[in-house]
Amino acid sequence: MKLKKIIVAALAVGLVAGLTACEKKAPEKVKIAMVVKNLGNGFFDAAHEGAKEAAKEIGNVEIIYTGPTTPSAEGQIEIMNSLISQKVDAIVISANDPNALVPIAQKAMQRGIKVISFDSGLAKEGRLMQLNPSNAQLIGEKQIQMASDAIGGEGEIAILSASAQATNQNIWISVMKKTLEKPEYAKLKLVGTVYGDDQSDKSYREAIGLLRSNPNLKAIISPTTVGINAASKAVVDEKLVGKVFVTGLGLPSEMAGHVKSGAVRDFAIWNPIDLGYAATFAANEFIKGSAGKEVSVGRMGKIAPDAAGEAALGPPFVYNKDNVDKFAKIF
Repeated sequence: MKLKKIIVAALAVGLVAGLTACEKKAPEKVKIAMVVKNLGNGFFDAAHEGAKEAAKEIGNVEIIYTGPTTPSAEGQIEIMNSLISQKVDAIVISANDPNALVPIAQKAMQRGIKVISFDSGLAKEGRLMQLNPSNAQLIGEKQIQMASDAIGGEGEIAILSASAQATNQNIWISVMKKTLEKPEYAKLKLVGTVYGDDQSDKSYREAIGLLRSNPNLKAIISPTTVGINAASKAVVDEKLVGKVFVTGLGLPSEMAGHVKSGAVRDFAIWNPIDLGYAATFAANEFIKGSAGKEVSVGRMGKIAPDAAGEAALGPPFVYNKDNVDKFAKIF
């Protein structure tokens, strides 16, 4: 009888052990890191919101949102080294330099980390895909059109860009210069291109410099959210509202006051929430091995990367006094 009890007890212990062994461990969360040009930038904060939305929709995804305090390739390289050590599953990056980041991106991919760039792209060798927020041609043309409309089709204009190495900025500026060669813009004259490195104080100083060294200047185009905000403030501070107009790419939440002041007639931007959402969704598709000729980006539909691995999300949207307040509540 005693032996029987011992056998039963042993069987019970074995059964419990067997059941425990059969229990499935909770799957580890997929880690997707979003490395932005710099922290404290409203555009990328909005992209982060989109990334979190995508993570919630996909499920079991952790977003690591990070970037240097000031926009530099060196800062992003240091961060990517750390992310490689953390063994993240994917890195989604807006590059401060298209080429300087390639070696560290290649190192990440050699470790099995999926690397895609968005907004400002990495060179082809350093990523699996580049997600452009819009088509470069449309972005460049739209900014020239807005400047022309604001100043009646003639006069001196200038460009206030981010860093001289920013991939997207340089492509857009190239398109803008080509667009100025069209007959309808023959009376517009580009008198200068300066760089504020996406830093508010430097962008402000560069804008002041443009205004004071070009007394006949009529418009400043700034294809950067930091620069357009700084240039608008400079126009107000120099008491040139109505004489000089600012346009370019900006966030509604930051530009609403400048539209109301008269420094800005209209400006454009894609929705950074959608961009961050789509980039995160695409990264997860690469992690799953589901990315092919077309890449699903959730509620945004599907995108088709070209031969260079680049895809565009959509055209830029124009904001003015009629709609800026509505969108300022969103981003």
